[in-house]
Amino acid sequence: MEIKIIATTATDSKNFENSQQYNIFSGKVAGVCYMPNTFDDLINESQEKTLKRCNLTKNNGHHSVFDHEYISLYIDQIPKLLAMILNNEKMYTTSEKSARYTIMTNCSTVEKKLYNKWYDIFVDTITKKYGGTSPFFDERRIKKLAQENARYFLSIYTPTSMVYTTSYRQLNYIAHWLTQLENNENVYLQKLSSYGKIFVERLKEFNLIDSALLDDRKSRQFSLFANRERQEEFGENYCTTYLGSFASLAQAQRHRTLSYEILPLTTPQFYIPEIIKNDKDLCQQWLNDMDKVKDIHPQAELIKINERGTVENFILKTKERLCSFAQLEIMCQTEDTLKKYHNTTTNTLVKHYLEKYLKGARCTSGEFKCDQPCMFKEGITLEREI
Repeated sequence: MEIKIIATTATDSKNFENSQQYNIFSGKVAGVCYMPNTFDDLINESQEKTLKRCNLTKNNGHHSVFDHEYISLYIDQIPKLLAMILNNEKMYTTSEKSARYTIMTNCSTVEKKLYNKWYDIFVDTITKKYGGTSPFFDERRIKKLAQENARYFLSIYTPTSMVYTTSYRQLNYIAHWLTQLENNENVYLQKLSSYGKIFVERLKEFNLIDSALLDDRKSRQFSLFANRERQEEFGENYCTTYLGSFASLAQAQRHRTLSYEILPLTTPQFYIPEIIKNDKDLCQQWLNDMDKVKDIHPQAELIKINERGTVENFILKTKERLCSFAQLEIMCQTEDTLKKYHNTTTNTLVKHYLEKYLKGARCTSGEFKCDQPCMFKEGITLEREI
């Protein structure tokens, strides 16, 4: 795994020296709450006074002023699961290589063999069912959809690349949590310990680790992994749990105003794409092939996904996912949650608020204008199989 600093808010990455640059700025910001005059006085004060305030603030556990400084890292060869873990922590921005739009070649022999096999099967199956039925299904889109579904065979440990931006404080918290992976009993985390060590060592080399910022004093851990079951509820706020694949979870994490956590299933189960569900032979082949990669946890592996948020932020999710262009699995999950929300809530105001979004795709609500209409009937009615 390779990590580079590609940008910081303290200075440009080429001139970045060490975290002292962050401490000076954060020390000045820490003085705002009690400043007698203006910020200019803080800017012009002695460095000694600024650092004294900075250290006092750190040692008192008031770490929020260290969120003003941001670092952008380019991370190459990072396991997909570790990327998902990072993407579940708030205060971040991420740009990640997509397995939906690119062919992932950096994987094991068995993954590559199954990926290629099912890519060809999906191209053939999609072409037979939808080819020529709509301008939406040109050769390019059929190939993209084949890639999207073949990637279910890729392991959650398959390397990917990303740019990850977060604050100086959050990066230290992440480093602290990474050091705790080695003795973790979580079935998914055990294989990530060596990567956690590399990550922390690189941050040390960059002089980004500050011992006073490592512990948030609240005994937090990575937020992706739940430590208890949750009860469903639907009102102004909602909480629901459903089965979904790791691939769909990665899509859901893009909705950063919503909270996600997962629990493993006792017995492994795997997502089966809708377009092959009615073909017994293909379904059996799919499950037989999944059995070949079950020990490396393919992205088709199903997990319990808990989702929580406000009703307004859920509707924002529908305006992304109820669409022909969205991954089918997350589109179906979003539609199911919308229907359950509407049918279950006892809040009449919320029930009325949800009604306009039950007509079909996002373009049917009257609140979303599509710049690239798909003209795909089954996509608009949410009845598509791919």
